[in-house]
Amino acid sequence: MAQYDTLLMSRISHTLSAFFLFCLPVAALANPVLPPDSVGVVTRQNKTYVRHRVAAGETLYGLSRRYHVSVENIMEANPSIKGALVSGQEVLVPRVRAVLPAATPKATAAANAEAPTAAARSLPTDAKGNRVYKVQPGQTLFAISRKFGVAPATLQRYNKLPASGGVNVGQSLIIVPAGGAAAPAAEPVVAAKPVPTPPTARPERDDEAEKERAKEREREAEREAAKAKEAEATREKDVAPPSPTATPADEPTRASEVVRKVTESGLAAVIEGGNSEKYLALHKTAPVGTIMMVRNIMNGQVVYVRVIGKLPDTGDNSTVLIRLSKKAVAKLNTPDQRFRVETSYLPD
Repeated sequence: MAQYDTLLMSRISHTLSAFFLFCLPVAALANPVLPPDSVGVVTRQNKTYVRHRVAAGETLYGLSRRYHVSVENIMEANPSIKGALVSGQEVLVPRVRAVLPAATPKATAAANAEAPTAAARSLPTDAKGNRVYKVQPGQTLFAISRKFGVAPATLQRYNKLPASGGVNVGQSLIIVPAGGAAAPAAEPVVAAKPVPTPPTARPERDDEAEKERAKEREREAEREAAKAKEAEATREKDVAPPSPTATPADEPTRASEVVRKVTESGLAAVIEGGNSEKYLALHKTAPVGTIMMVRNIMNGQVVYVRVIGKLPDTGDNSTVLIRLSKKAVAKLNTPDQRFRVETSYLPD
C-alpha cells in the first residue's frame, strides 16, 4: 500500500510541473511589453491602442512621428481632441506595428557607423576620391537625399550649400566623402510603408455607422471650407478700393479689415506618412482649427485647408512654411516635392 501511495504522489508531482511549464509562456504572451512612454494598452472593437500620457510641449505631429501613425488616425481614435494637446492628457494611439524600445547608446553608435548605400557606392569618383552625383533637371536637394539615403543637412555640409538648399542642374554634389561613409539621416528619409493588417470581423452595423460618421466628417469639412471661402470673398469685397463718392469716414473701417488678414509666402511640402483624403495642413503659427487659403505661386491654383497641428521649427522643417496633406498637394497641381505658396487666413 505504501508503494502505491508513493507512485501516486510521483505522478501528481509530474502533472503539476508540466502544467506550470505550459502556463508560463501563455502568461508571457498575454502581457506584452509596453513602450516606455505609455501607460498601458486597451482593446476596442478588435483594435489595440497604446494609452499615451501627454508630456509638456508634445503635439499631434510629434506623436505621429514617434509611433509611426498618421495624424488623421490619431484624431479618428480620439474624437474629443479639438485643439492643442494638454500636459497630462491621455491619448489613444492605434498600434499598427511593433513599438521598439528606446535605442541604447551602443545601438545609436552602430547606426551611425553604417556603410554607404549600394546606390552611393556605385557613383563615380572625382579626382579627390569623393563619390559624386550630377543634379538632373527637376531634382531638388530633398529628392537627392531620398535617392541616396543621406540627410539634406549632411549634403549641405559636404558641399557647402546655401541655407536655402538650392541646387543647379549639372552641379556635382559630394554624396560620400573620400575615405568616409555616407552619414545616415538623423531621421528616416524614406518612411517605411506600414504593413497592411488583415481586416477584422466587425458587425455589419458598426461598419455602416463608421462609414456614416466618416461621410459626416467630410461634409462638415466641406461646409467649413465653403463658409471660409464665402467669408473671404465678403471681406475682400469690404476692403475694395473706395469709390469716388466714398467719404473719408469709411476708410478706417476698411483699413482695420486689411490689418486683420494674415498673409505669408514661403515653401510648402507634403505631410510625411499622411494618408488622409481631406484638405489638411500643419502650420508654424496659425491656431489649430484655422481655415487657411493656400495658393500655388507658379500656377495660381488655390486650395482651402484646415490646420490640424503646429509644425515644429526644427530640422528639415526650418525652411518650410507649411506642410499639406497629399490630397491638398494634388489639388495645387505640382510635381515638385517643395514649391512656393502664398497663404492667408483671418486669426480669431
